[in-house]
Amino acid sequence: MSPPTLPTGGPDEGATWPRDSASGAPGQPAISVVVPVRNEAPNIAPLVAEIAAALAGVPHEIIYVDDGSTDATAEAVRTAPASATGPVRLLRHAASCGQSAAIVTGIRAARAPWIATLDGDGQNDPADIPRLWARARAEGADALVAGWRTTRKDTATKRFTSRIANRVRARLLGDATPDTGCGLKVFPRELFLALPHFDHMHRFLPALVLRGGGRVVSEPVGHRPRTRGVSNYGTLDRLAVGIVDLLGMMWLQRRWKRPRLLPDDPGGP
Repeated sequence: MSPPTLPTGGPDEGATWPRDSASGAPGQPAISVVVPVRNEAPNIAPLVAEIAAALAGVPHEIIYVDDGSTDATAEAVRTAPASATGPVRLLRHAASCGQSAAIVTGIRAARAPWIATLDGDGQNDPADIPRLWARARAEGADALVAGWRTTRKDTATKRFTSRIANRVRARLLGDATPDTGCGLKVFPRELFLALPHFDHMHRFLPALVLRGGGRVVSEPVGHRPRTRGVSNYGTLDRLAVGIVDLLGMMWLQRRWKRPRLLPDDPGGP
């Protein structure tokens, strides 16, 4: 599913930044934190404060993509205070298009060469972003660093279904990623933009990166219980959709062959 076309500007349009060694360009943020949300108004202000603290001193931007919320999520983002080194931007879908569409919308609008994604429910810990970002920069332009929630703070049912889903997916797709469902990931923006975009593709980012010839590394991250609001997706709903998506991803893998150029051929590397 393609996301709606949205303006990339906002109240921070025209903001200036000091040059940072990680950004590669003057006047631009070094990293964009993309947060897809739907009906998460109580979680906005606390999470913004945590992201700003984690990236204190680093030119950054926080991009919230409101995926058709019916509560006060948009207003909470508008009133969230920007830090000294990072504005808070708001993009809104006219109707709910799903988490993957929200992520795509945010990354397309991002101004930084590096992207961090995390869930908007407060369960991911923004304090892990700098460590994952450092690993991503060390790995290079073709690598995605995926968070690995080694200690889940979810219900027993959710932990059980996630464990089974990860094992089945890893077996069928060969993505060698222990926790592809973790929302906390860091990667180059251009790496993501080169991937095929479709509904629910965020669940298969490691497999998609590997399919395109990239690399995936996993880093242990913290995980916290949800303390505000309720989940917008049911376990059984995700399970049913996940089976269909898994079959589609297997189909996609089998219809792509990555050519390898011979170094001695004219025009080769």
